[in-house]
Amino acid sequence: MIPTVKLSILMPVYNERATLLSAIKDVLNVNFPCEFELVIVDDGSTDGTRELYSSFSDDPRVTVLQHQRNRGKGAAIRTAASAATGDYVIMCDADLEYSPAEIPALLAPVLAGQAEVVYGTRTFGSHNAYSYAYVLGNKGVTTFANVLFNCYISDLETCFKLMPTTLYRGLDIRQTGFGMEAEVTGKLLRRGFRPYEVPISYKARSREAGKKLTWRDGAEALWILARQRVAPRSVSLPPFSAAGRMHGLEPPARALRQP
Repeated sequence: MIPTVKLSILMPVYNERATLLSAIKDVLNVNFPCEFELVIVDDGSTDGTRELYSSFSDDPRVTVLQHQRNRGKGAAIRTAASAATGDYVIMCDADLEYSPAEIPALLAPVLAGQAEVVYGTRTFGSHNAYSYAYVLGNKGVTTFANVLFNCYISDLETCFKLMPTTLYRGLDIRQTGFGMEAEVTGKLLRRGFRPYEVPISYKARSREAGKKLTWRDGAEALWILARQRVAPRSVSLPPFSAAGRMHGLEPPARALRQP
């Protein structure tokens, strides 16, 4: 175990009664190479999900916060990030589409000093994709970001985004829904960060099983990326290493504004 690094796993939850217990246990059973905590934010669940949290009330690694009404994934992550006590944060949904056992692989380049920001990149195939339209939409949004920012990332909408806690807070993410994924990536790219990518597995669930993304979320992501591309650089970054930055982009001068 590396005592100088602590990881905060941020888990937004909304009506996930069928998968929540398994998702939490999957996280707690991972042999992380550092200290970690799981910060759960229930975003106004109404399906009985809230009745399950008492099972982990005695586990010091788990913190549960609750929104009284549904405010969206971005809002839940914002609340979780504000409560996080770790040096790094990573998002992890409670729908079992991602495997927490692969999070240590994203930590590896950080611990080795090779990166500050790491994305888990999904590979889509007939055995794990929700639909062709969903995969095409993700590729379209990702390609749009690559063209706008003259970079090459493979999976903009991935949930597994790992970065320093102070960096995430400083990005000041305002999107309250799924648009937060595009806002996070757009702000990182505009500020000169090139995510280090690590391949991960993925198991998409169907609309019937609770898939919440729609084509409207894809359209919104395009608008958010375009807006970020032309936005002025009014906020700067903390003094991270150059490992995660894009070549040729100078960081702004002021310190990051905390939310």
